Amino acid sequence: MKKQINIINRKAKFQYELIEFYNAGIVLSGSEIKSIRNNKASISESFCKFNMDNELFILNMTIERYNYDKQIDHNRKESRKLLLNKKELKKLHKDLINTGLTIIPTKLYINNKGFAKIQIALAKGKKLYDKRENIKDRDNKRNLDRIKKNYNK
Repeated sequence: MKKQINIINRKAKFQYELIEFYNAGIVLSGSEIKSIRNNKASISESFCKFNMDNELFILNMTIERYNYDKQIDHNRKESRKLLLNKKELKKLHKDLINTGLTIIPTKLYINNKGFAKIQIALAKGKKLYDKRENIKDRDNKRNLDRIKKNYNK
């Protein structure tokens, strides 16, 4: 049985309002796929950016060096190209320019064919008072669940 690989950006839902999701492939080099399969990657501090040729790249994504790899000069935070359709790239680029949104990765996973895929989201940053509302709602829900649990006993 295959082990499911899901590397999730937990801060994304708290810090951003996620608007639209896309699934993209990643261009990897060397033994980076083996590191991802061993859960040695992190997307918590990463973001996506377009270059001059309108290609989408992910920056600050950390992929640790594979233990049994002989290549020593592995750059952990190298920028990696994301693979999307031309329509999707044009739409994302237009949304970034016109509305001032950002693109953040939310989930890194291995699909059924064994390829590394990343789920990216078009997002808008939350204000401080929105974050406080989320914390307040979460605490109220937790307290309500405790009361219900004690009441059912």
